[in-house]
Amino acid sequence: MNVNIVKNILVYLFLLGCPDLIPRAGAQQDSLKTYDLQPVTTKALKLENALKSLDKVRGTFIIGGRKSEVISLKELPGNIAEKTGRQIFAKIPSAFVYDMDGSGNQVNLSVRGLDAHRSWEFNVRQNGVLINTDIYGYPASHYSMPMEAVERIEMVRGTGALQFGQQFGGMLNYVLKGPDSTRTFAFENMTTVGSFGLFSSFNSIGGKVGKLSYYAYYQKRVSDGYRDHARSESDAQHVQLAYEFNKSLKLTAQVSRSYYRYRIPGPLTDVMFAENPRQATRLRNFYSPDMVIPSLTLDWKISPNTTLEWIFSGGFGKRSVLTFDTFANVPDVILPETNDFAPRNVDIDNYRSRTTEARLLHEYLFMGKKHQLNVSTRYFNNRFQRRQRGMNTTGFDYNLSVTGDFARNLLLHSESIAVAVENQFNLTDKFSVSPGFRYEHGQSDMSGQIDFIEASDVPRSIPYRFAALGVHANYEINHFSRIYGGISQANRPVLFADIIPGSPLATIAEDLEHAFGYNAELGWENLLTDRWKYNLTFFRTYVGNRIGNVLVEENRQTKVTKSNIGNSMTDGVELYLEGEIFRSENWLLSAYTASSYMNGRYISGEVASGDQNRDITGNQIESVPRWISRNGLSASYQKVKMVLQHQYVSETYADAINTITPPATGAVGLVPEYHIWDVNLVVPFGQKYILRAGVNNVFNKQYFTKRPQMYPGPGIWPSDGRGVVISLNMKIY
Repeated sequence: MNVNIVKNILVYLFLLGCPDLIPRAGAQQDSLKTYDLQPVTTKALKLENALKSLDKVRGTFIIGGRKSEVISLKELPGNIAEKTGRQIFAKIPSAFVYDMDGSGNQVNLSVRGLDAHRSWEFNVRQNGVLINTDIYGYPASHYSMPMEAVERIEMVRGTGALQFGQQFGGMLNYVLKGPDSTRTFAFENMTTVGSFGLFSSFNSIGGKVGKLSYYAYYQKRVSDGYRDHARSESDAQHVQLAYEFNKSLKLTAQVSRSYYRYRIPGPLTDVMFAENPRQATRLRNFYSPDMVIPSLTLDWKISPNTTLEWIFSGGFGKRSVLTFDTFANVPDVILPETNDFAPRNVDIDNYRSRTTEARLLHEYLFMGKKHQLNVSTRYFNNRFQRRQRGMNTTGFDYNLSVTGDFARNLLLHSESIAVAVENQFNLTDKFSVSPGFRYEHGQSDMSGQIDFIEASDVPRSIPYRFAALGVHANYEINHFSRIYGGISQANRPVLFADIIPGSPLATIAEDLEHAFGYNAELGWENLLTDRWKYNLTFFRTYVGNRIGNVLVEENRQTKVTKSNIGNSMTDGVELYLEGEIFRSENWLLSAYTASSYMNGRYISGEVASGDQNRDITGNQIESVPRWISRNGLSASYQKVKMVLQHQYVSETYADAINTITPPATGAVGLVPEYHIWDVNLVVPFGQKYILRAGVNNVFNKQYFTKRPQMYPGPGIWPSDGRGVVISLNMKIY
């Protein structure tokens, strides 16, 4: 219906209800009475914080035909100060989160049976700026912004990766809060206190003066940790300046930094975990990443139908690890032969990543329909220095000094250019098809020295020649319901760690290939009424040429070789359902479920086990639970909201062999299922104050989510028990 017609009808109905405002025949126009109309307040509550999808076109990206999710952190009933993943990503089906750096330090997230290590299966962004440390050398995201600064989180599943990169996980974008354009100055503070010595203070300022807008924050957090001797401290800063030349041209400069130092309490064996999951096996180990992310973004509306976004960004910093690095059942004690502790190892990574991305979105008319064309290009030039096995002191302090040289001192220089093209054809008012193509061309060159390898044998080059296709379709049944589906190729490049032999008895296969596969999905999203919403998605993730260890015989000597070990496939279904159970003028009772079933298994392959290679065909993929189910019940009275959440994660295996009974080290074995209950309360006071309070792990369940095979060390890493967190959010205008 035409908007003007609607406005005229509303005015007419209003006048019928106020006959004194209608001029009578013969009356003088200036004799009309004057009324002061009072604002109308609607008190009925509505469903809030429901999961939303991105529009078919988001900025310069085409999103139609694929699964996307938007998480709003405004008034989120959850522990955002400690980045509790099961609460932040509560409504994302198949989302798997595990902790390894202490609560609040890092987000480790995966979906659809992928690896959650530092979210490295995603193309991770902040305000659209790439923040993965090194896409080819080490794609983990060591930069980690405070969640108090985040307004919303946008996720596009794996089939939508072509425009962002070719990661299996898809794209994860943390959109920060920004300046209030209606004010010259605004201040926000969020102070959090909690169990285990938690204190966090987040402070931000922002506003707009003329054509210049600004926003900046500073965050400081300290915690003694749930486990003994697990103290962590972090701080983060961010500054954003944006100048709007006119309605069509805007330039934004940003620089962000995150830093934390975590005293690593060490892995546990199964016996230790049963005795006391809070105990520490290490008192002298530390981990500390320090990253700076600068960026410059140009947004240019070239014409009413054409938009250009051009980003220059970088990632600069280092990751430092200080460890007594052995299995959990090897105690770190004074050695009788030296009457002192053993020297610790120092590992330092230095990152210098430079990236530029340009994306053009053009809307054009063809055969009476509007269509969208996206053309994007990305160039990066990264220098990654890795220094490992440096001999440190025998002390307890955080000290990165090294006696002598590092046993490994390597440089990986990566350079790549990528081009992607995608077109969204709107064939009818309801049906669209979006084919896409991406090509990456580049190379990584390793140089340096490894103490047990001849210098002439160290240099190694890894070419990157990736071509990937994808196609997506979207059918809108009506304004509230759609069916979507698509398939897109993806890859996982050979990483720096994959080409560094761990010992003289380890080698790297000469024909080592990048992992390559695809994502496919078919889903139905429906808003049944204004009170109920669901999304049901079937998916498949195929990963070919997975990388692992096999045994080979070389010169009559058996060696462990890093090689392509086989192929895996994960089939699954995701269900998100949320709706109102009861609603009145002051009360709202709602419930949700975000549940998934995943059948992740190896369809071919073999890996090293003891003194032989074992076939793993039919085995489950490590750290892929069959079931993940998060369910919540929410009760609201006016603006006060309380949420009770339950999370269930089924058992998983720690290795591809599917070892059930753990050895004495606890390095592999079954990871038991676990049930976790949380309660969170949100109490807004007007527009300026929000009180959050929560009890995490209400029943004090002692559990762990993974037995990692790399950092922070093989063994059991217990998750946090019961804890209380209270936050007060205040805004001053």
